[in-house]
Amino acid sequence: MNDPVAEYRRRLDAIALEEARYSQRDKILAVTKLLLGIVIVALAVWLVRYHAARLPWLLAPAACFAVLAVWHERVLLRLRSCRRRRAYYQHGLARIDGRWVGRGETGDRFLDPTHPYARDLDIFGHGSLFQLLATARTHSGEETLAAWLKVPAPLDEALARQQAVQELASELDFREQLAACGDASASGSSKGDELRAGIHPDALTAWAEGPALFSRRRTLALVLVLTLLWLASLVFWWKTGWFTGTLVLSLINLGVRYRLNVSITAATGAVEGAAKDLELLAVLVSRIERERFDSPRLQQVQAALISSETTASQAIARLGHRLDWLDSRDNLLVRPLDLFLFWTPFCAVALEAWRERFGAQICRWLAVTGETEALNSFAAYAYEHPADTFPEFIAGSGPRFDAEALAHPLLGRDTAISNDLSLDGDLRLLVISGPNMAGKSTFIRAVGLNAVLAHAGAPVCARRLSLSGLQVAASICILDSLQGGLSRFYAEISRLRQIYELSNEKMPVLFLLDELLSGTNSYDRRLGTESFLRSLLARQAIGLVTTHDLALAEIAERFGPAAANYHFEDKFQDGKLHFDYKLRPGIVQTTNALLLMRSIGLEV
Repeated sequence: MNDPVAEYRRRLDAIALEEARYSQRDKILAVTKLLLGIVIVALAVWLVRYHAARLPWLLAPAACFAVLAVWHERVLLRLRSCRRRRAYYQHGLARIDGRWVGRGETGDRFLDPTHPYARDLDIFGHGSLFQLLATARTHSGEETLAAWLKVPAPLDEALARQQAVQELASELDFREQLAACGDASASGSSKGDELRAGIHPDALTAWAEGPALFSRRRTLALVLVLTLLWLASLVFWWKTGWFTGTLVLSLINLGVRYRLNVSITAATGAVEGAAKDLELLAVLVSRIERERFDSPRLQQVQAALISSETTASQAIARLGHRLDWLDSRDNLLVRPLDLFLFWTPFCAVALEAWRERFGAQICRWLAVTGETEALNSFAAYAYEHPADTFPEFIAGSGPRFDAEALAHPLLGRDTAISNDLSLDGDLRLLVISGPNMAGKSTFIRAVGLNAVLAHAGAPVCARRLSLSGLQVAASICILDSLQGGLSRFYAEISRLRQIYELSNEKMPVLFLLDELLSGTNSYDRRLGTESFLRSLLARQAIGLVTTHDLALAEIAERFGPAAANYHFEDKFQDGKLHFDYKLRPGIVQTTNALLLMRSIGLEV
């Protein structure tokens, strides 16, 4: 297996040397430019005062200054690239060492309280699966990753992603280059995260796929004729001295410019704010286009960026050039001439021509970029956790979840305790009992998270996992709602109704229920739990139920061989509770509630 820590540190050392070299060049070039600027100013003053005829001598040092400026900008770009690459590997080491919580995007905006497992399994939020996985540079990449974690993919789709992730896992250079793309000054969050980007696809696609705000052909014909006539009037004025014609045409052009202003401003404003986004998108798709891929899924993704007439990066670069033309209207020389020469309308016409030709493809390019970044997020996770394995999917044999040495993927690999679990057509329900803090909730979350990773196309935290297509549904972290007027019990039974409805769909449900119906009396709880579980098993669902209530554990006996009791236990030694977090068959025989209360000074 690869050693990601050693490789990351080796690359960080190389980047540090490169960054030091470019930092030294930055200082030298900055000082040289300053000194040369002082020389140019002093020489200009001296020539103006004593040798005005020799002012052209300033062209030579001015040319040298321009060359230095271009060279310096390239050095600064290299420095920004070094910082991005350094940040990428530092974040990678933090993920491996378990210091990743609080670093990177949390994905809070994707959290839907009504989702059947997102809140219960910590898919989004602080310390979530999304925060661990997400390395995307664009919002499209984050949205794609979030969608994959929220909806189980069909088995053929999950296998295609697996193959792509396995290929990308070893492509460390490719991931580094994607992380280094773009201008660091165009990104960053309030926390100073150098890897955050900022392609906001909504505004870009709204412009690209929206209706035309003006007639491109008629506008082009009008402004072209008026511009040529105004220029001709200037020549006529210069030749004959007749100013009236130029004045009349100037007033006409001003009036036309005023009439066009509303539609032109609306058309250009919609895309003008996306200039930085387009710059990064062009670099990202260009890098994806140049890579050689072997897996069919990656080849399919790459083909979507290349058409018979041009590539996505070339098309986006053309749009970037037209936006540069539009930006030049703020130049002090261009601004007054824009009133008569229609510079902004000409730019708007050029932008509209691009939109008509390529606008419908923007959404596809963003989707392709987002998919590549989502696959890269899984690939980085696979590379950084070489002991994790890719699951095996079994179709056509009924619901199944068979795992060896399965552990919680959000816990450090050196601290997470692994357990085996086997659910299939014969044994479909485990009732897990155990005292407080023994590991019941953590275990069922581990089962759910690994099922989510498997169906998304990622590796899982297990020695081996074979499973059928499963829809995860959980009732673990159910909260009441003061604003919504919901009690915890009502919120819980609403979730159970959602799980019941999911069990009627084609894909079997993997249910994960923690302390089911704890908000009611013991009689109703036992009767309601048994009835609900019986209805789920009748619909080919499989799953786990945890409980403190030993009377509830007796339910398993009523289901015969389809259910079994398992438990976690603790030991009280030297005045302290000890847990080994290992799953064992049978009903737990120990309790610790009173011991825990006494351990913190309560007299019970």
